[in-house]
Amino acid sequence: MLEEIGVNYETRILEYGEDMGSEEFRAINPMAKVPVLVHDGRVITETAAICAYLADAFPDAGLKPEIQYLGSYYRWLFFASGPFEAAISDYMLGHTVPERLERSVGYGNFDRAMVGMVSAIGASEYIAGPTFSAADVYVGSHLQNSLASGAIPQK
Repeated sequence: MLEEIGVNYETRILEYGEDMGSEEFRAINPMAKVPVLVHDGRVITETAAICAYLADAFPDAGLKPEIQYLGSYYRWLFFASGPFEAAISDYMLGHTVPERLERSVGYGNFDRAMVGMVSAIGASEYIAGPTFSAADVYVGSHLQNSLASGAIPQK
């Protein structure tokens, strides 16, 4: 996302374990996970939140869609970071939601979550309107990482 907005930035690589578990890093993110963005003294965590924040903070980059497309923009940012990620996690762990409980979880079942995502990315060139947005950055990277790691099947 930082590359897309075209600003200078500093990257700090943290090793799993000692670096991410350090008191210094936990002071920034008590969850001890990455990514973390620190911008003008503000700490932003969660990848979708970082993407949305940067789109707002750097409007000249044009990565936040016009008002008539904001519903789709927020819909797919939040779907990918919430229900879709939960579906992927359960799938990787071998958990299947019992049919009687599908209405109680945010994604129903893994197949339904996949159908929702596939229909969204197949509907048009961009996920939230006629232009590339932060939602495309997030959803695209989420799908790319999930496919590359084998977290979701390549079908």
